[in-house]
Amino acid sequence: MNEFNVLVVDDEKEIRDGIEIYLKNEGIKVIKAADGIEAIEKLNEHTIHLIILDVMMPRMDGISTTFKIREQKNIPIIILSAKSEDTDKILGLQVGADDYVTKPFNPLELIARVKSQLRRYVKLGTYEGKKQVIDLNGLTLDQEAKEVKIHGDPVKLTPIEYRIVELLMTNAGRVFSINDIYERVWKEPSYNAENTVAVHIRKIREKIEIDPKNPRYLKVVWGIGYKMEK
Repeated sequence: MNEFNVLVVDDEKEIRDGIEIYLKNEGIKVIKAADGIEAIEKLNEHTIHLIILDVMMPRMDGISTTFKIREQKNIPIIILSAKSEDTDKILGLQVGADDYVTKPFNPLELIARVKSQLRRYVKLGTYEGKKQVIDLNGLTLDQEAKEVKIHGDPVKLTPIEYRIVELLMTNAGRVFSINDIYERVWKEPSYNAENTVAVHIRKIREKIEIDPKNPRYLKVVWGIGYKMEK
């Protein structure tokens, strides 16, 4: 299972580190966060395939975090809680959690549940690493066909233009710097990348926007970079 990244969210460092040891033994990469707000940040920064999420945390608790994640993501969520009351379990499941483990827990049982959820995630075809069709208000990206359409009409993009659109659409709402776009798309260090990226962005806008000077989809965030509007 070394293709998977698991986000472990708990305000207790010992628990985060302990879970990490067991997951790493299974070949799973671990990303850690101390509360719900940090978890959302990590989720936007990394490709995450499953979340282990504590309920009682400062700033943003596990229930609120689950609700927030479910507005955008369908990845599996396993709730951890020191509480054993059925009401907490039911609430967690109602807001979108896939499983529930009560503290103190057997680490081997938790790992078994993680592996089970990941298998189900892939089998049901909701694994975000699989090819999919993304629709942003009429702008669609078919990753399997390598095709972009605007309101059903195919858009003729060069391979570089397609990769830029794919990067931004699969991370809709996230702002990428010019250097980040260049390094991810061209796969090389971003020396003097600004003009190169800007030219491609302009060409993409001419192809997907009704009014390229007032773009609806591909937006600039001044002083930071570009993003694809959700």
